[in-house]
Amino acid sequence: MKEFYDDKEIMTRDERDLYYAKRLSSMAALGYERSKKIKQIFESLGIKPSDIKTVDDLERLPVINREQLVDMQAEDPPFGGLDDPDAEIDRIFTSPGPVYEPHLCADDPLWARAYYAANFRNDDRVLNAFSYHMVAAGLTFHGGLRRVGAAVVPSGASGTRQQVQLIRDLDITGYTGTPSFLKAIIDKATEMGYDFKKDFNVKRACFAAEPLPPSLRKVFEKEYGIDTYQMYGATEVGDIAYECFNKGPWHICEEVIVEIVDPATGKMVPPGELGEVVVTRLNDIFFLFRFGTGDLSSITEEICPCGRTSLRLNGIAGRVGDAVKIRGMFVAPSQLKRLSDRFSEVKFQLEVSRSEYKDNLAVIIEPADSAIDRVALQKRFEDAFKEVCTVRIDTICFVGPGTISGNNASIIDKRGWK
Repeated sequence: MKEFYDDKEIMTRDERDLYYAKRLSSMAALGYERSKKIKQIFESLGIKPSDIKTVDDLERLPVINREQLVDMQAEDPPFGGLDDPDAEIDRIFTSPGPVYEPHLCADDPLWARAYYAANFRNDDRVLNAFSYHMVAAGLTFHGGLRRVGAAVVPSGASGTRQQVQLIRDLDITGYTGTPSFLKAIIDKATEMGYDFKKDFNVKRACFAAEPLPPSLRKVFEKEYGIDTYQMYGATEVGDIAYECFNKGPWHICEEVIVEIVDPATGKMVPPGELGEVVVTRLNDIFFLFRFGTGDLSSITEEICPCGRTSLRLNGIAGRVGDAVKIRGMFVAPSQLKRLSDRFSEVKFQLEVSRSEYKDNLAVIIEPADSAIDRVALQKRFEDAFKEVCTVRIDTICFVGPGTISGNNASIIDKRGWK
């Protein structure tokens, strides 16, 4: 059995620099030729494709955040002019905003490196609890598992009782999804009278879309014998980094260039210093240079004991802006603005807390008219919120006049990740 997914994971520093330079130069030339938006950006900055040769040259280009990408796509649908209009695209995904993402390439080892590092192989049967809907998650994680040979059970967002049945009936050996949902499945199995560790065969789990608190990792590994791994990515750029058996800083995928930048200047900060994670996915279809994830992290150049030679991310330290991730989905200010415009008769505020390893979303609503039909308002608001933000509200609380300060909707994040 081979030790690494491919030889790219063990390139020397010089080999990796040359590899990135070749792929980046090709992407710049192709993007300038085929993407009207890239040509416009380059010309407005006085840049020629030949000026983008190395990772350092990327600083000449602007960082594009999610809010800007939403605006660009709204002005020039569906991809904001960042695409090759003649490219063959087999799938188009969407995420809240909305943002439309073309599936880049059938040969792209999307998520395969992460699953291989987590020891998923062709003798595994894996429960994929990510959604198989309009978002990229279910199908792209499915593809990564298939590339390492694992059989996939596309359980998606099925209820916990059905997930338990699948684990039992199909002798599931692996899980991929959010950590909180795996805990909910284990709790349901216990409620149904099973001893999860003794009665089932789940040996490994690979998580994404929300943090894995150290306390919950300890529960999975010590109490249930599940070897746990973390993956990190963004729907706009795919997989970014992943854990190996060393469980240290996350390995950066060879298909992306990651910069850690000062959010105020867009300039790269030294290794070890905290900054925004900015990602360029190397491809020849969607020319999204320097996507600003809004996540804060730092780079370590220390070589991992596992033998992989990539640079590594020191986890995620927080968010640059006001957008927060709730149950694996970002809720952004632009979405709250849309809701505010739709519900001009109220002020509202979001509060995110965490209990039993689950995110809880509460909305505080202050009606301008105390005589308003609160039952009808609550139903309309819940439906609109799910439509705009694709996240379910757990509780709604109505308050009297003057309780919520300011006119803009806001998010209060009370979670801790210890």
